Amino acid sequence: MKLSIIIPVFNEIDYLERFTERLIATFNNENVEYIIINDGSTDGSTQWLEKYKENYESKNHKNKLLLINLKKNVGKGFALKTGLESVSGDYVLFQDSDLELDPKDSIEMYQLIKNNSEMNVLFGSRFISGKLRANRYFINEVFVKLNSIIFNFLFLQSITDLHCGTKIITKEVIDKIKLKINDFGFEIDIASQVVKNNFTVYEFGISYFSRSKSEGKKITWIDGILCYYYLFKVRYLDNEISVQLSIIYSVIYMAYVGSYFSLGLGKIIVVIAFSIIGSFIGLYKKLFSSSIIFLFIYFGSLFSNGNGKIYTVVFGFILGIYLSKKLSLIIKKTTNLKFINFFV
Repeated sequence: MKLSIIIPVFNEIDYLERFTERLIATFNNENVEYIIINDGSTDGSTQWLEKYKENYESKNHKNKLLLINLKKNVGKGFALKTGLESVSGDYVLFQDSDLELDPKDSIEMYQLIKNNSEMNVLFGSRFISGKLRANRYFINEVFVKLNSIIFNFLFLQSITDLHCGTKIITKEVIDKIKLKINDFGFEIDIASQVVKNNFTVYEFGISYFSRSKSEGKKITWIDGILCYYYLFKVRYLDNEISVQLSIIYSVIYMAYVGSYFSLGLGKIIVVIAFSIIGSFIGLYKKLFSSSIIFLFIYFGSLFSNGNGKIYTVVFGFILGIYLSKKLSLIIKKTTNLKFINFFV
């Protein structure tokens, strides 16, 4: 088995020596290739890495080291995607170079996934371990946990640390996903791609030693705001056209249904809530199935008046979901035509 370790670097001159020493010592006995992507560093990291590569090769290490210098800073996601183009290992480890995350945890993760044939994706988590933690930013931790909750809600998962940079993924999975985000949203991108391709995400508790901004921490409040756009993008925009149409259709009819309940401000809240429910229906039910649900909601609304209407509508909604699932399975077993699959 061979492991490819992808290491993004941007202005880490103060940490590179300690990081490389610890990384090489940790993985010295493994069959590894190191792929370092220098993302347009301007603090001397470029010169340091080039000299380090020369010294590394002169010592005839058994493991290969590849250094890729990008002319300008493009973003962590772009750097990692660039590194993925050069991997030849059976497993890919994403390892940050700032020493906030310890390479010793990474090799434990590698041994675990390498010895478990059923495991294809292993994410590090800073929140489920009994290992050392030193976090200086309470607000950062709150938002990491909040983003993980939102991701879990959108994708029906149970990931505890969405933004952890240490991840090990098999080459089989890497070959099936298409990454699109170029900055710190990479973690959201790769998690969503893994889940959309129906791979199970396993987690492993790791240690965490947070840096301050004066020590080189680079993530900003702008990156935090962008996370919410990326969460929306990967869940609702990065889908097949049939799913996108179904989302729009389901949101519209569920908003219409919601408009019949309550008055004033309450009506607005109900419409928003029904629209959110509609967005989830659109994600998991294509146009045919969604229309069945809408039809039974409509039928339910005909059998009662006033406050009692909500009960018949809910009953119609549940019945519609059940029947749409049954009918969809029957149609899919009967035909495999692309035209039919577009709607069902």
